[in-house]
Amino acid sequence: MQNDRIYIALTALAACGIHPLTATAKTAGAGGQKPNVIIIYADDVGFGDLSCNGSKTISTPNVDRLAKAGIRFTNAHTTSSTSTPARFGLLTGRYPWRVKGTDIATGDAGMIIAPGTCTIASLMQQAGYKTAAVGKWHLGLGETARQDWNGEITPGLKETGFDHSFIMAATGDRVPCVYIENQRVYNYDPSAPIYVSYKQNFPGEPTGKSNPELLTKLRPSHGHDQSIVNGISRIGYMKGGGKALWRDEDIADVITGKAVEFIEANATRPFFLYLGTNDIHVPRVPHERFVGKSGMGARGDAILSFDFTVGRLMETLGKLGIMDNTIIVLSSDNGPVLDDGYRDRAVELLGAHRPWWIYRGGKYSAFEAGTRTPLIIKWNKARGVKAGQVSDALVSHIDMMATLAQVEGVTLPAGAAPDSRNALAALEGKDKLGREWVVEQNVSTTLSLLAADGYKYIEPSKGPALNKNSNIEMGNNPNPQLYNTKADPGETNNLAATMPAKVDQLASLLGKIVGDGGFRQSNGQFEK
Repeated sequence: MQNDRIYIALTALAACGIHPLTATAKTAGAGGQKPNVIIIYADDVGFGDLSCNGSKTISTPNVDRLAKAGIRFTNAHTTSSTSTPARFGLLTGRYPWRVKGTDIATGDAGMIIAPGTCTIASLMQQAGYKTAAVGKWHLGLGETARQDWNGEITPGLKETGFDHSFIMAATGDRVPCVYIENQRVYNYDPSAPIYVSYKQNFPGEPTGKSNPELLTKLRPSHGHDQSIVNGISRIGYMKGGGKALWRDEDIADVITGKAVEFIEANATRPFFLYLGTNDIHVPRVPHERFVGKSGMGARGDAILSFDFTVGRLMETLGKLGIMDNTIIVLSSDNGPVLDDGYRDRAVELLGAHRPWWIYRGGKYSAFEAGTRTPLIIKWNKARGVKAGQVSDALVSHIDMMATLAQVEGVTLPAGAAPDSRNALAALEGKDKLGREWVVEQNVSTTLSLLAADGYKYIEPSKGPALNKNSNIEMGNNPNPQLYNTKADPGETNNLAATMPAKVDQLASLLGKIVGDGGFRQSNGQFEK
C-alpha cells in the first residue's frame, strides 16, 4: 500500500503546482474577487429524495430554491455506488478502480489519498483560496490501525490541500465516534483516552451483541453489533472518549455550525468548502426537532435535516452578502438504501416514496439508481449563467476537478486528475449533450459504461446478484448486460443477446478506457 501511495503522489507531481492560463473576465466575481466554491456532498441521497426532482412525497424547499437559482441535472453520475471510492474520484479526478485500497474504508483505515496528491483542495489552495473540509470524510486518516487518537493523527487532510478540517473520524456507524479537528480529536477528554480495534473487543466493554439491553435508541438489523455509543451499537470496538463522544442527534447541527464558522471567518477572501453531510447515512438519528415531521420515519426526517443544512448555508451566504459570488455544487456520493444495518423502519414507513425514482438498484449497485445522483449547480453571478435550467446532459463527478481548474484559470500539472475533463460548457448549460460516456463501478468493482445515446453496458461479473441484507439488486451477472436507459430507464430488458454488435462496441470502448490507465482493481485483485 505504501508503495502505491508513493506512486500516486509522484504521478500527481506531489505538491500540485499549477500554471496560469489566459485570464478571462468571468474568472473573478464582484470587485475582481475570485468566486467562492462550496461542494455539498450528501450521503446516500437518491434522485427521488428531492422534491425538485419531481418527488411529491417529500418536501425539500431549500434544495428546491437552490435549483431555481442554478441548473438541475437529470443525467449526472458519481464514479461509484459506494462512499469511499465516490469521494476519491470526486476529489482526485482519478477513477478509484485504478487505485488499490479505494474500497469502502474501515474505521481504522489509513489515508487513502496519498499525501502530496493533487486534489481539488490543493488546486484551490494554490489558486489563492482558503480551503476546508467539514463533515464526512471517509477516506482514512493516519496509518492503518496505527492512528494516535490521543494526539496528532498524521498524515491527514492538511497533506491533501485542506487548510482546515473538522470531520467525523470514520462514519456514523463506525468507531471511533468522535470528531477530528485539524487532525486531533475535538473536545478531547484526557480522563478518557481513546482506544480503537477492528479485531477484538476491550475487556469489560459492552457490545450490541452481548448487551442488547443497552441499545436504547436503535437496534441493528444486520452487523453493527459491536461497541455501543449513545445507545447505538456500531462497527468496530472502542474504549474511552468521554466528553469527546458525539450525540448522534447533534451531528448535523455540529457539522453545519462548523461550516458556517468557516464561511464567516473567510467571507472577505476566496474560500473553498467541501461539506460532507451525514444525515441520511445510518444510523439515522435526526435531531428531535425533525422527528416525525416527514411521516416516513428516521430516513425521511433525516432528509428534512439535510434540507435545513442547505438552507442555513444559503442564509449565511445571503447575510454576508456573498451569495452572488459563490458557486454551490450539491450532489450525493451514491444512490439510496433503506435497510443499511439498523431497525429504523425505513422500509415499513416508506409509503409511496421512491428514493431511487424510476431507476433500478440503489447504493452498492451497478444499476442506475446506484450512480445516477442528484446534481445542482448554482453559479456565481458574474458568469452570467441562466438560472432555473434543467439539463439532460451526461455529466460525471470525475470532471469536477478539471472544470474548476478551468473556472480558476489554471492548468493542472501532467499526471494530475488523469480521468477528469473540462465539462464547463455542459455544467453551465451550454452543451446540451455532455460527455460521450461515463464509467461507473459498483461495490464488487464491476464496471459499467453509459454512452450518450443511452445504451449502457455492464461487464460480466461473478459478484452476487442481490445484496440480501439491504434487498438491493447489485447488477452483477456472469453474462454481459446491455440496456437502453432512454427507452427503458428501469433496466428491465437486457438487449445483449439481440444487439451483439452494440455489446462489442461498448465492451471494446470500456476495455480501451481501462487499458489507457494501465491498471485496474478487480474483485480485490490489482491487475496490469
